[in-house]
Amino acid sequence: MVSGAMFDPVIDHFAATHRVIVPDLRGHGRSRGLPPPYTTAQLASDLVHLLDHLDLETTDVLGYSQGGAIAQQLVLDHPFRCSHLVLGCTYAYNMATPREWVEGHLAPLLIRVLGMRRLARLIVLQGVKQLPRQRAEWMAGMVADQDRDLMLAAWRETMAFDSRRRLAEITCPTLIIAGSDDVGVPIHHAKMLHEGIAGSQLVVIQGADHALMWTHTDEFLSVTDEFLTE
Repeated sequence: MVSGAMFDPVIDHFAATHRVIVPDLRGHGRSRGLPPPYTTAQLASDLVHLLDHLDLETTDVLGYSQGGAIAQQLVLDHPFRCSHLVLGCTYAYNMATPREWVEGHLAPLLIRVLGMRRLARLIVLQGVKQLPRQRAEWMAGMVADQDRDLMLAAWRETMAFDSRRRLAEITCPTLIIAGSDDVGVPIHHAKMLHEGIAGSQLVVIQGADHALMWTHTDEFLSVTDEFLTE
């Protein structure tokens, strides 16, 4: 429910040694004017078209939260376009427990009733409690700026994503990063990905929640740098 601006705190670090491309997904941010569908297959296809436009045969791919589902879809549909895959705070199937199923089906109702601005504050208060006030307001602002109807459509596609049966098809070097205290995407999701993707590395950042990229930035950057330089 945010845009590529979520990566602002880590862009300068990665840009020192890499060419960094941060797109807004279809229906989000500067790409909100692009029409549906907002399926993972469509969003992954958009990214491949972007790579074609930039004349890039292969790239390292980092996907965070829902972006991790899009990153998996990209690798599954176009395996030779990804040289290294980094999956942060993400899942193979986000409706894996009864609680997640209930929360997933409540989310559209909350979007309709609360609207994006009030929903943004709820998400920040409940899902990323470790963020300092200024950073929390920054995150809430990104959520609040999204279009309600587009977010409803995108959320439905998020619930439909399920890569569990295809994880074994991911053969590129893969790093999975998770927070030990993540309630938005609990640790069992990272373990599922790790067990399903042969040879993958799993790093659990202790004491971190779903906001670990912003609250434990140095640790996130350190493990990612080490993985990308192997």
